[in-house]
Amino acid sequence: MRDGDKHEPQQVAMAWAVHAFTASGIVLGFLALVAILENDKNAVFMWLGLALFVDGIDGTLARKMRVTEVTPQLDGTTLDNVIDYFTYVAVPAMMVYWFGLVPAGWETVTAATIMAVSCYTFANTGMKTSDYYFSGFPALWNVVVLYFHILQTSQLTNLIVLAICAVLTFVPLKYVHPFRVADWRSVTIPMTVLWAATTLRLVLVPSEATTQKASSLIFWLWVLSSVYFAALSIWRSFRPEKPKQD
Repeated sequence: MRDGDKHEPQQVAMAWAVHAFTASGIVLGFLALVAILENDKNAVFMWLGLALFVDGIDGTLARKMRVTEVTPQLDGTTLDNVIDYFTYVAVPAMMVYWFGLVPAGWETVTAATIMAVSCYTFANTGMKTSDYYFSGFPALWNVVVLYFHILQTSQLTNLIVLAICAVLTFVPLKYVHPFRVADWRSVTIPMTVLWAATTLRLVLVPSEATTQKASSLIFWLWVLSSVYFAALSIWRSFRPEKPKQD
């Protein structure tokens, strides 16, 4: 008897539905890539935002549906990593190259560096700590490029930040996972919602207007939520690790 035969057809169907939901991330990433070629930054961030939403909740759904047990023939972790590399790394690297986010002459080497160092991130067996933080910069290049867009930073600033993030890939500082880390979870979840909502509003601000002037309150709420995640990550980076939680 196959492993799948041990489960009700409804369980199997739900497990495959979760896998399909995860796989939708690659479609959203492709649409983001098309938007880059069409020079539509807002559309790029909207598609990447949807991909980030899918990636944020598919793990919870997979654990609830027990997909590893119900569909052992498909490795959901590998599927997730393939999609994440495309949406978190390849598409943002293309944005750096295509939109000239760094000084002229640095586009190719910067995009290639993003792609190369991120291979270490995804191959690193110690990428997540026992208390579910990321160890080392977790290849959140889509978020980094998003901050460039909202803050309207200069090309030189972008180059310096990208270089620092590339180095931090190999430095075992902790970075909070908003849905899995137990520390301050009752605060982290609302802050995640606040960050997502304010980010959406700021992305929609016309490019000719500064985000601070176009929506001052929203901007500072966004800054507040960003500072919260940075502070929590720094705090846990220099605090003894707790035993692993269930």
